[in-house]
Amino acid sequence: MSVDRTPFTDGMKRVQFSARYPDEFVHPLHQQIIDHGPITRAELLMWSPTADATTLFWCDGCADATATAIDAIESLVVRTLVAETDGTYAFLRQNAFEFAPVLLDAIADARVIFLPPVVFRDTGAVRFEAVGEASELSSFHGELSDHIGLTIERVHEFERRDSPSRLTDRQRDALETAVAVGYYEIPRDGTVTDVAARLGCSTSTAGELIRKAEAAVIREYAESR
Repeated sequence: MSVDRTPFTDGMKRVQFSARYPDEFVHPLHQQIIDHGPITRAELLMWSPTADATTLFWCDGCADATATAIDAIESLVVRTLVAETDGTYAFLRQNAFEFAPVLLDAIADARVIFLPPVVFRDTGAVRFEAVGEASELSSFHGELSDHIGLTIERVHEFERRDSPSRLTDRQRDALETAVAVGYYEIPRDGTVTDVAARLGCSTSTAGELIRKAEAAVIREYAESR
């Protein structure tokens, strides 16, 4: 396999990867999704670092469809399902993660942090994000690429803020103020003038801050999809 081992530029980075596993590495839940059942997407939202693999999944199907897919996991000990209007949450406890040992070893040895969710698609793709120092991310990329098809989809500077959107403090204040005055209510209760009054700036400045903040949030959402 030809692998691009070009290192990332220096600094803390947040990298989005897309992976395709060989058949023998595919997780049994993902295999159920790939086999074109009613579930087309599953998200691994949380996982434990302990030997008894405790995980929280979300699946884009009803509880019955989710149960059918999850019951294909041989290591499953206990499952609890919580159905919502847009899918089903699944709390799972297993006696093993059921990922290929070579993948688990590569992940365990990596000096990077993995961010939820890990997304499993019916196309066979697995999407995940990792954060770390550039050289460590480059080493992880090279190691994992020896075993699976791994594509770098996006690289950007890591930001410690809770929101992944690249908002300035002023833009964030404008959005929060717009929500507070009812600007996003239906029907709309607040105006840009109300936002400007609270921020102590002109109406044109408030409008520009809102537009730029909205553009950043929407761009981030579109890229993440």
